[in-house]
Amino acid sequence: MGFQAVEDPDAFRASSRGRWEEAAGGWAAAREAFQRAAAPVSRWLVEAIGPQPGQTVLELAAGPGDTGLLAAERLRPGGKLISTDGATAMVEVARARAEELGLTEIVEARPMEVEWIDMEAATVDAVLCRWGYMLVPDPETALRETRRVLKPGGRVAFAVWDAVARNPWSMGRRIVDLGFEEPSPPHTPGPFALGDRDLVRELLYGAGWTDDILIEPLDFAFTAADADAWWAQQLDCSLALKGLVAKLSPAEHYRLRDAVDADLEQYVQPDGTLRIPARTLVISATA
Repeated sequence: MGFQAVEDPDAFRASSRGRWEEAAGGWAAAREAFQRAAAPVSRWLVEAIGPQPGQTVLELAAGPGDTGLLAAERLRPGGKLISTDGATAMVEVARARAEELGLTEIVEARPMEVEWIDMEAATVDAVLCRWGYMLVPDPETALRETRRVLKPGGRVAFAVWDAVARNPWSMGRRIVDLGFEEPSPPHTPGPFALGDRDLVRELLYGAGWTDDILIEPLDFAFTAADADAWWAQQLDCSLALKGLVAKLSPAEHYRLRDAVDADLEQYVQPDGTLRIPARTLVISATA
């Protein structure tokens, strides 16, 4: 099986970082609604590491930082959350949120790559990563780095998306079906790259993880006021979608939007709002 290498990993990383830098504003605007939906995932991850006062917790690919900040409240007194992301603009969003919550004295927000963790070995008690490992060219290296910085007995808890068929919120399959993009090769970086439990376990073993590995599905739902609101949020948060739409002709744009609206019809609630199913895999292990 194995994770497939991209042709030019450095170019991929630079392009990905640029998209996240540009998307940070949209994620900041959507943060509250997104975290309200994703809260069950964040809670599972935080409970899996069991943060205690005085501990140091590292969050990788933190985005707006909500998962780590949920853990930070349990680190007082004497603890620290290190909230990191490869995109500086995302780090600023997380830093601003920490200020809003009055957590600045225990939160350090700084840029850091998932595959090269700029920290000494055995310096943190736990690591969190919500939807980050599947986006990098070398997730096995990222998991190995995670294990390196954990103290013996330290815990990692992370989430990756389950298979695309379990996540009808994603427009990717519809975009491919309409011929606007070619399908991505399997097991290459992307939202659903690690939606295979066996592959996740293979990567963990390859990175040296063997103890207390738990992989289980977790269902939740995204909500929106209506299809227009959902479409607008996706454009704000996905530079890939925004870039694609910008290249479409008016007729192609309408074809895509009509197809997405048709897909969403089954998720319209009696009050007209949307409730779109999502499934993630949540994973924990001990160093």
